[in-house]
Amino acid sequence: MAKYKIKHITHYFYNSPVYESINQIMLYPIQDLHQTLHFQSIRITDSPSIEVFKDHYFNQLGIFNILKPHSELSIQSNIVVEVVPIEIPNLEISIVQQWEEIELLKKDFTLKDFLEVEEFKAKEEISNVVKSLIDKEKSVFENAFNVSKFIFENFTYKQGVTTIESDIDENWSLKAGVCQDFAHLLLEMLQIAELPSRYVSGYICPKNHDLRGEGATHAWVEVFLPTYGWIGIDPTNNCLVSDRHVRLAVGKDFHDCTPVKGIYKGSLEHRLEVTVVVENTDSHISTLYNDFFNDRVEKPSFVSINEIPEDVETNNSYWRNMQMQQQQQQ
Repeated sequence: MAKYKIKHITHYFYNSPVYESINQIMLYPIQDLHQTLHFQSIRITDSPSIEVFKDHYFNQLGIFNILKPHSELSIQSNIVVEVVPIEIPNLEISIVQQWEEIELLKKDFTLKDFLEVEEFKAKEEISNVVKSLIDKEKSVFENAFNVSKFIFENFTYKQGVTTIESDIDENWSLKAGVCQDFAHLLLEMLQIAELPSRYVSGYICPKNHDLRGEGATHAWVEVFLPTYGWIGIDPTNNCLVSDRHVRLAVGKDFHDCTPVKGIYKGSLEHRLEVTVVVENTDSHISTLYNDFFNDRVEKPSFVSINEIPEDVETNNSYWRNMQMQQQQQQ
């Protein structure tokens, strides 16, 4: 098992006071057999009350508002989470039965959202590539992982070449992008192959500094396997999602999983700063609680700080992409 202490701070600085700010946060880690949340605290400017709900996909989300004028908005989430290693599943049914089950899943209304393919110009070209990659003499998981491998080997990990508006056609043409782009593409390719798939947002945690995107928010895909359930594949790193990935939310696409988004009245000009601190830890829970209470992080394994300077061009692709990766202020 791996235990992580994660501090995620989102800070908006407004050029002039804004008001009636209404926000949604999806910063609550998923809790299941593979992931346990031991502690969480959320601190927000002016300490507003947070109404917590479950969404359509059973993600936990919070809603809060700050009605009075304010020049800054800070949202800080502190968590201690434990993640169990996941191994490549060995399904107890034959490969033929696996594909028969996949056919039956098309009639499962709970998976309908995860089988709908977008419309885009390169759909026929991408469909032909998917067709060449799928081999039904191999397991469903092997095929899904093979599609991920195609993206990993044929696309370049590069910041600043895509924006919040970038779609599948642009990503396919550029053959480059970041984790959201690769997750989006893998999602569509798996759905073209008629494999139920969903988008996942969370964190990727450092160990040997061998994974792209370590110590920051991250995105990947989960595919539904017959008799097993959901399992994650990270196309950015071409790996099985295991105890280095912390899950926050799942959904049909990025917009269902945005960590922070909201609306407000006032000037559109603002500066955004996001800090993510990840620490691998074996400390006792009470010690970790005191560390967070005292706002102390000792020897972080990784610190990721992203900031949008006040004089940056608002259409700059790198910063727009960073905003997409961390959250959207709409």
